[in-house]
Amino acid sequence: MQLSEQEIIRREKLNKLVEMGINAFPADEYKITDTTASIKQDFSESKQVKIAGRLMSRRIQGKASFAELQDSTGRIQVYFNRDEICTGEDKTLYNEVYKHLLDIGDIIGIEGELFTTQVGEKTVLVKNFTLLTKTLRPLPQAKTDENGVVHDAFNDPELRYRQRYVDLTVNPQVKEIFVKRTKLFNAMRNFFNDAGYFEVETPILQSIPGGAAARPFITHHNALDIPLYLRIANELYLKRLIVGGFDGVYEFSKNFRNEGMDRTHNPEFTAMEIYVAYKDYNWMMDFTEKLLEFCATQVNGTTKAKFGEHEIDFKAPYPRVSMTEAIQKFTGYDITGKTEQELFDFAKSIGVEVNETMGKGKLIDEIFGEKCEGNFIQPTFITDYPIEMSPLTKKHRSKEGLTERFELMVCGKEIANAYSELNDPIDQRERFEEQLRLSEKGDDEAGQFIDEDFLRALEYGMPPTSGLGIGMDRLIMFLTNNASIQEVLFFPQMKPEKATPQIELGEDEKIILEILKSGEQIALATVKEQSKLSGKKWDKASKTLTKANLVKVEKIDENLLMKLV
Repeated sequence: MQLSEQEIIRREKLNKLVEMGINAFPADEYKITDTTASIKQDFSESKQVKIAGRLMSRRIQGKASFAELQDSTGRIQVYFNRDEICTGEDKTLYNEVYKHLLDIGDIIGIEGELFTTQVGEKTVLVKNFTLLTKTLRPLPQAKTDENGVVHDAFNDPELRYRQRYVDLTVNPQVKEIFVKRTKLFNAMRNFFNDAGYFEVETPILQSIPGGAAARPFITHHNALDIPLYLRIANELYLKRLIVGGFDGVYEFSKNFRNEGMDRTHNPEFTAMEIYVAYKDYNWMMDFTEKLLEFCATQVNGTTKAKFGEHEIDFKAPYPRVSMTEAIQKFTGYDITGKTEQELFDFAKSIGVEVNETMGKGKLIDEIFGEKCEGNFIQPTFITDYPIEMSPLTKKHRSKEGLTERFELMVCGKEIANAYSELNDPIDQRERFEEQLRLSEKGDDEAGQFIDEDFLRALEYGMPPTSGLGIGMDRLIMFLTNNASIQEVLFFPQMKPEKATPQIELGEDEKIILEILKSGEQIALATVKEQSKLSGKKWDKASKTLTKANLVKVEKIDENLLMKLV
C-alpha cells in the first residue's frame, strides 16, 4: 500500500505513542456523563463533565490551546491548559502527547469543568484527556481564504457517497437527512400500529419473483440446487397472510431490481407495503392522504415541504384524476377502447420511444410517463388504470377495461401505488398468463412465472382487500429537499472504485485540477496560461498528475488537449 506523507507521519506518531506505553486503541469502557448538546442545554458554571468525540480543530498557543470536540450531537469548544492537565513536574501529556502526537480527527475522552469565556463561548476546561482512537488518515479540511472562498471542501458526490463515514464526519448537516429518515419510519409505524395493523416479515430470497413487473437479481442455493431470486416486491406474501386471517399487515421491505441506476433509482431500495381486509381503493386513498399528512408533520413539523423550486403541501385531501382524463388533457387523445396497434402508432406520432415488445399496458404507461407525469406537482391521485397495466388489481366495478388502482404523484414522480386487490383466483390466473405472454414476446419487465402457490392461496379465499405500497427512499427525498436518491441512502450502489495511486498533491497540482474540474478537454496551452505557474513548476506538477493517472494529455490534429481521467 502506497501511503501519503501525512499517513506516514501519523503512523510514526502511533509508534511513538506505543513506545511511551500509551494504547492508541484501548478496549476499556469510557463512561460518558454528558454530550455536547446536553452541556449546552443544561449549562452551569464549574459543572464537572466527561465527554468524548473527535478533535476537529485546535489553536495551540504555547502552554494553552483552544480546540473543538465533535460528538454525535454537535460540537463544543474545549480549552487545554498545560498546568491544569499536568499538575506536577512532568508536562509530557501536554507538551508531547497533546501538542505533537495528537492529530485532527483523533477520538479522545475529556474530563473537565464548564466555564464561559470572555466572549461568551460555553467551554470545557480540560482537566484530563484520554486517547481513545488514533486516526491514521487525515480528514478533509475545508479552508476559507481572505476573499471568503472555500477550498478543499468535501463535496464531490462520488467521494461523499463512497466514503459516507467521512461525509458524516466533516459535513454534519448530512446527518439531519438520516435523522429525518428514521423519524419518517417511526411516524409511519406508529400510524399503522395505532390503527391496529400488524408488522410482519416476509422472505427476501424467493423461489418465484412476484408482486411487481421488474427484472430480478438471480442467485443459486447450493444445498437445494435451485435458483433463487432477490425480492422485487413482498406483495404476494402479505396477501397470503390476509388469506390466513390477519385483518391488516404491513412490512418495511428491502427490495431489489436488476435495472438501471439514476437520480431516482437504486437497485436496492426500501418500500413499505400494507394490506387491509374488507377495504377498497377509495378507502385507501383517504387513508393514504391522512398517513402522509401525519408523516410530513412528524418529520418537518409542518405539512409543507420545499422540493427544488416547489413548495409541496401534504395536507389532505388530494385531487383525484383518472389516467384516461390525464392523457386526454395533456395529449388530446382518448385511450378508451384503443387497440395495441393504435396505441403504438399514437405513441410514435407524439415522439414517445416505443418498441415491438410493448403490450397495451406498457404503451399506455410510456405515454403517461412522457406526457403527463411531470405536470402533477402537488400530491395527486391518478386513478383507474387500464387492466393491461395492473395484473394484480380488481376490474373496475363500473368502468369497462379499467381497474381499481391509484398512484400518488408528487413533483412528477410516483411515490405510492395501491389497488382494490384482485381476489378472484380464476381472473388472477388469466392475468398471470397474459404477463407470461408479454414476457415471451420480449418484455423483460413482465412477469415470467405463474405463482401456483399464490393462486392456491386465493382459492382458499381472500376477503376483499386494499393494498398500498410506498417508496420510502423517494418519499424522504421530497421531505428533505433532495433531488438525488443517493443523498438519502447511507450507502448507495456505486461503480467499482478505480484503483489509483495515493499521492500528496501540492498547491500547484491542485491549481491544475481546479482548472480541469469541468471534465471537458481544454487546450494544454490554455491550462498552462491560466495556472500562472512558472515553466519549472508547470512541468513538475503536470508530470505528477499524468503519472498518477489523474489527468490525460491527448494530441488531436495538431492540438494538445488536457482533461481529467
